[in-house]
Parts: sequence; structure tokens; C-alpha cells
Amino acid sequence: MKNYLLPSLRLTLVLIVLFGGIYPFSIFLFGKLSKGHGDGITISKNNQVIGFENLGQNFTEDKYFCSRPSAVNYNASGSGGSNKATSNPDYLKEVSARIDTFMKHNPHIRKEDIPSDLVTASGSGLDPDISIEGALVQIPRIAKIRKIPFNKLKDLVDAHSEKSFLGCFGPSKINVLKLNLALDSLK
Repeated sequence: MKNYLLPSLRLTLVLIVLFGGIYPFSIFLFGKLSKGHGDGITISKNNQVIGFENLGQNFTEDKYFCSRPSAVNYNASGSGGSNKATSNPDYLKEVSARIDTFMKHNPHIRKEDIPSDLVTASGSGLDPDISIEGALVQIPRIAKIRKIPFNKLKDLVDAHSEKSFLGCFGPSKINVLKLNLALDSLK
């Protein structure tokens, strides 16, 4: 019994120190040394914080680019997806309702041309980005409402697009909050 008890206690102590002290401290330190100092990267307008760069927000007015839907109603404390399969009838109804709503606000687009990220929630429910295609299909609506030429809005989307990492890791995307702030600053 002594042969097993002492090594077990030593291993337990080593693991407590490693995973209960060193690991959490190193993660805390890494966060404090990163951009935003571990508190998130805020976006301000007129010296007032209006959002976070890495958290999605809901834009309901037609004069703005809309965000990706959220399974958690954009509540950062309850991050998560719906966990419903694509064959789930409730999920299909939800996506179908999102498609109908999108088409009501964007009558110029055909149903099959709607990018999937505009009608399906991300895994976290807090994705701040949409695809470039998702921004482009919304330009006609915004151009009509704001009376801004289509090409000027397309240039705005191009200017705020983030290409995939090293050209091959992940999709190209655009941060909706930053895009809408730039849209508001257009004259």
C-alpha cells in the first residue's frame, strides 16, 4: 500500500500546483499581455463604448448591415449554439422564418442566393462577423434607403473586409459593427 500511496500523493500535489496555479496564472498573464488586456477589445464612438470587436450585436434597422443570427439573443453571458440538428423540425422552422424575414427586408434577392451565415447562428451565438457575400447582398437595400451609390457601398465593404489568415485558413469576413460605424461616417 505504501508503494502506491506516496507516489499518488506526490502526483496529486504536482498536478494541483500545475493545473491549479501555474496554468491559470499563465492564461491570466497571456490575456493581460494580449490586445485588450484580457477585457475584450472595445469600440468607442465619441469617447463612449458602443460595443466589443469580438462580440456580435443585433442590428435591426434596414439602414444597417445585419449581423449573423444569434442562438442566445446576443447575450455574452450565455454563449452557445442551439445544438439542434439540421434535420430538427424546430430548427428548420427557425431558419425558414429567418429566410422569410431576410427576404421581406431584401426583396431584390432570390432565396437561393442568401448566404447561409445570414440565416444560421454560429456555434457561440456571438459571432461579430459575416461573410463578404453576406455584406454584398445587403448593399442594394442600404443603397436605396440611404441614397448612397451602390459602388460606394461596395468600396466600403471591400475596404473593411478581412482576408483569410495566410490566404488559406478560415473564410474572408467582415466585422459588422465596424462596417456599420464606417457606414454612418459616410457623407
